[in-house]
Amino acid sequence: RKYAGDMYKVCLMYANNKPDAADILQESFIKVFKNIHRFRFEGSLRGWIRRTVVHTAINAYNKKQRDTQVIIPMAESGDVDASIDSIVGQLEANDIIKLVNSLPEKARQVLKLYAIEGYKHKEIAALLGITEGTSKSQFSRAKKMLQTSIDTLHG
Repeated sequence: RKYAGDMYKVCLMYANNKPDAADILQESFIKVFKNIHRFRFEGSLRGWIRRTVVHTAINAYNKKQRDTQVIIPMAESGDVDASIDSIVGQLEANDIIKLVNSLPEKARQVLKLYAIEGYKHKEIAALLGITEGTSKSQFSRAKKMLQTSIDTLHG
């Protein structure tokens, strides 16, 4: 119960709707309880639970999207050097959430995993079943799209 609220918010970041988020949360905590003996007390319990939730959410997404997965790699561009911090600094939290949620699914997932969850591109590639290069290009694409959206908003 102590972590359920925070972990539900994590589920909402990855799920398309509240019922799916609730299902992911339930499945995550089942995994946590089944595997609690594997927790080594080397880090925080919250972090271990969060990682389980993120993995469960990604697995649920992959299961749902397996047959319809489309990835459009973007060419690298020098214009995409703006950091996420500078993009985020220009907006309020609700604006950021709306803009991130408007991104294409794969770009949104990579952005969340890399910029919010702190995963490395190699880890993202393994989680999503893509190459490390595709992870990097999706992240670059997400940053470019966010910057374009911000420029449009602040025209």
